[in-house]
Amino acid sequence: MLTRSSPILSDGTKVSDLINLDTREVKMRVLSDAEVYQLEMERIFAKTWVFLAHETEIPNAGDFVQRDMGSDSVLVTRDNEGQVHVVLNVCTHRGMKVSTLDAGNTQAHLCIYHGWAFKPNGDFIGAPVEKECMHGKTMSKAELSLTKARVAIYGGLIFATWNVDGPSFDEFLGDARFYYDTLWCRTTKGMEVLGPPQRFMIRANWKAAAEQGASDGFHTLTLHRWLGEIGPYARKPGEEGGGADLTPEMYGIEVWTDHGHTMRCIDLNRKVRRITGKDPSELTPQEKLTVLPPPGLTPEMIPDVVSRLSPEQIRMMSSNPPQVGNFFPNGLFEFIYLPTPDGKVVGAMALHTYVPVGPDKFMFMNWILAEKDTPPEQKAAMLRISCQLLGTSGMVEQDDSDTWPHQTIVAKGAMSRNITLKYQARFETGAPEGWPGPGHVGSGFTKDDTNWSFWTYWHELMTRNG
Repeated sequence: MLTRSSPILSDGTKVSDLINLDTREVKMRVLSDAEVYQLEMERIFAKTWVFLAHETEIPNAGDFVQRDMGSDSVLVTRDNEGQVHVVLNVCTHRGMKVSTLDAGNTQAHLCIYHGWAFKPNGDFIGAPVEKECMHGKTMSKAELSLTKARVAIYGGLIFATWNVDGPSFDEFLGDARFYYDTLWCRTTKGMEVLGPPQRFMIRANWKAAAEQGASDGFHTLTLHRWLGEIGPYARKPGEEGGGADLTPEMYGIEVWTDHGHTMRCIDLNRKVRRITGKDPSELTPQEKLTVLPPPGLTPEMIPDVVSRLSPEQIRMMSSNPPQVGNFFPNGLFEFIYLPTPDGKVVGAMALHTYVPVGPDKFMFMNWILAEKDTPPEQKAAMLRISCQLLGTSGMVEQDDSDTWPHQTIVAKGAMSRNITLKYQARFETGAPEGWPGPGHVGSGFTKDDTNWSFWTYWHELMTRNG
């Protein structure tokens, strides 16, 4: 039995008992249970803000893309006034998908079943043979419009929610906005997608990927060990930290919020010192940003960045910028500094979503981005290296996506479904002295607190009444 006021599974297990908040454990069952999955669609994906697309995917009036909010297909559209809308892709006549296309351009979305037509904003236009009034007279045209979601556009990112009277998007971002602004809102012209998103299906539960995306650092040392052996972090013999040791990359500052948003902020001092030969304390934040621009930026773009952000944000960007993190519930971003054989640094900027398709299946979607003002040759280099490492066939994502199906299969076992995922490595140090940003902060070697914040907010939403 599943009820909104008392989430109890058919075998009598309370959803609240699937997570032990005191010992920081999560039963494996949550990665396979069909009833849990259905509750997630109702209590998480129908209630929270979900990332769907980037504005530059629909630049013109009439442009649209088809996406999914949990288990619901939606159309993300742009009307003649330039406004962006998100509407349920289900015809109000007989439940046919209004559009079966991944993307396109039209001023009227025409259902192929009976020909009902809808504007980009979801308003019902009419049915064929207007004088015969196929749609009847019981309901008005307004009542026959497509279901409309609330929409928020942030730094070009399009989010939506069905929770029309719920928390605002700003409330949802909360403390994470201080950090996200330095990624998505750092230049005047903003970002663009470098082509449509890559996508492929994975036979795994969406949370196996999403909780790792919540800034899990430990797996890098083992699952991605090749990065230090033969990859971009391999160092020449005799260099400090040489060999296959990725440990230095595991030190930094990690941030998590009450709404499950997280990020890993990596110390740049070693890189700045290597490039300049100076102690980073001798340089101003703007000077450090100029000698080592954030991924996707050039030295010429730094004055624009400095003019748009606060001094505290600039100081954080120049010392410990967020490089990997997530949007709760199912988004992950990567803004990574990647050294090249010629000694230069190429930035990789990617955004993933893990779109649920069932309790043991999800669609992996990957957008590769660049600032609009980034020189074409740099965009080409970013696209190439992002695809090689972070794309659907990228070497990093092949590592990650190999683990998730194994976890999901294990979660179905009669015994192993009750084994627990453990998040018991905790930061014992808070924010370093002078840390400029808000949120929950830990410093030092990576820990489990970010992943655990994903689960605590998941638990809150899944057990909340109403």
